[in-house]
This record gives sequence, C-alpha cells and structure tokens, in this order.
Amino acid sequence: MKLEGIHHVTCITGDAPGNVEFYAGELGLRMVKKTVNQDDPTVYHLFYADERGSSGADITFFEYPGVGRGRAGDGMVHTICFRVGSGESLDWWQGRVGGTIEGGTLVCEDPEGLRLQLLVDESGEPPLTAEAPDIPAEHRLRGFAGVRAYASRPEASERLLEGLGFEQGWIAQGANRSGFYVYDEAPVQGGLQAAGTVHHVAWASLPEEHAAWRQQVIEAGGHPTPSIDRFYFRSIYFREPSGVLFEIATIGPGFTADEPFETLGESLSLPPNYEQYRSQVEQILTPLPNPRLARSGG
Repeated sequence: MKLEGIHHVTCITGDAPGNVEFYAGELGLRMVKKTVNQDDPTVYHLFYADERGSSGADITFFEYPGVGRGRAGDGMVHTICFRVGSGESLDWWQGRVGGTIEGGTLVCEDPEGLRLQLLVDESGEPPLTAEAPDIPAEHRLRGFAGVRAYASRPEASERLLEGLGFEQGWIAQGANRSGFYVYDEAPVQGGLQAAGTVHHVAWASLPEEHAAWRQQVIEAGGHPTPSIDRFYFRSIYFREPSGVLFEIATIGPGFTADEPFETLGESLSLPPNYEQYRSQVEQILTPLPNPRLARSGG
C-alpha cells in the first residue's frame, strides 16, 4: 500500500479575483472547481489543476476576503514545487512571472507572497498539463514535484513518515505518481497563517485503501479524523509531529461528479448537502473572472 504522491495543496487567499487571474491566467492552470469551503460555506474554495482535474496537479485556495498577508514559520509548508519540461522552460517562466533562477530551479512568488519553485521534471511520470493557448505546450506546468516545510525538530516526524511508507528523503512513491516532502531549518520568527500561506498538504490514496490508511496513520502514531465525505473525494486529516497539517484524500470520484468535463469550474458547484444554501451563498461570494473564456474570446 503506497501513497500516490501529492493529491492537492490547499492555501489561503484574501483576493479571489486576483487569485484566479494569477493561477488560471498567468500560470495557465484550469479552474476545475468553483465551490465553497465545506467547513465554512460562506467562503470560496477554488481548485486549479491540469485539464482533467487530476490528483497530483491540484492547487486549491480558501478565500477570506481582505485578510492580510501571512508568513510561513515552524511547522508550515513554505514552498510549493511544480514540474516543468526543461531548463528552457525555467527561462520562459522567468520572463513571464519573474523570480530568480537558483541551482537549476526558478523561485518566484504569487501576488500574495506564496513561494513557488519550478523544477525540471526528471520523474518519467506522465505530465499533468492544462490547455493554455498563450503558453507553449512544452513549457506548461506538469503537476507537483513536492513541497518544502519548515521544521525545528524534523527528527520527531521520522516514525510517522516511515509508517506512511515515505522513502528517505522524504518521498511518497506510488505506482503511478510521486511527490517529495523536504524539511528546511525553521526561521526564528513564528508563522502566521493568512493570505499567501499553505493551509495543508494532501497525499493521494486509492479509494479502496482509504480505510486502511486511517488505521496506518494510527499505528504510525498519528491521530486522524474520521473519514469525511468531501463529495469529490474522501479525506482524513491529522498533524504530523513537525506541525504540518496532512490530509490523505482519495483519487476520485473526481470533479465531474456534479458537472460535465467540458465546463468544469465555470459555474458555482455545491455538494448536494449544501445546495439548499445556494441563494444565500451566491449573494455573499465575489464574482470571479474566467481567464480561459477571455483568452478564447468567449
């Protein structure tokens, strides 16, 4: 039983329209689901991914309108790493979004200060790309490589990570997909979870193994929640000993559970148990642009 790399990474934004313009517009990802935070349905939960909304390419955001910038600190993910096709792709992306090329990678930030790193893809795994007409096919983002976190005592996490099958490094290597989890020395200043920070990182499991993964977390010393039905996938949550909030999420049912593939993310989707609140929710949520339609002239 192996985790299939990263399922998704969920972050916080204070500006949903600007967030859409950057991730769907500048980075060329497809908005595959526009829905609400199921733990607080007064705010958006936005999902951007490859063309098919695949596990392994899905960066998501909770919007808390107007919230100030946060900062990553001890026990928080501080950098999200994406794959690109070549060194030439790093140069192309630097010209588009700025940043600096360091050690064969491009390090940049989103408009709210969330740190992103682009790495040349040497995984041999199928690239997970979105159709973006203004981004050459060879330069499109290819899904996650991994995440980097701050930890003052990373050795405290070894038992749990080993119990979850992470290979030293740490790498979650599944049959089809992999993702790394790297610790860096924590800064002196404490973290503040707000705009431009990571809320949690989710690792991917096969649906039929999800119950077994919950037991595996317990045996590895973790304290998981019960399995929660998020409609698009099932989830358990727990904090790993260094402080980062982990989720294990199933690959499926997926984002076409309530809307057709052709129009994913173009209208507000609400899971069945939230549909009764649609009229109230639509009055609260900020109207959002659709860069994909704008690029196509729609």
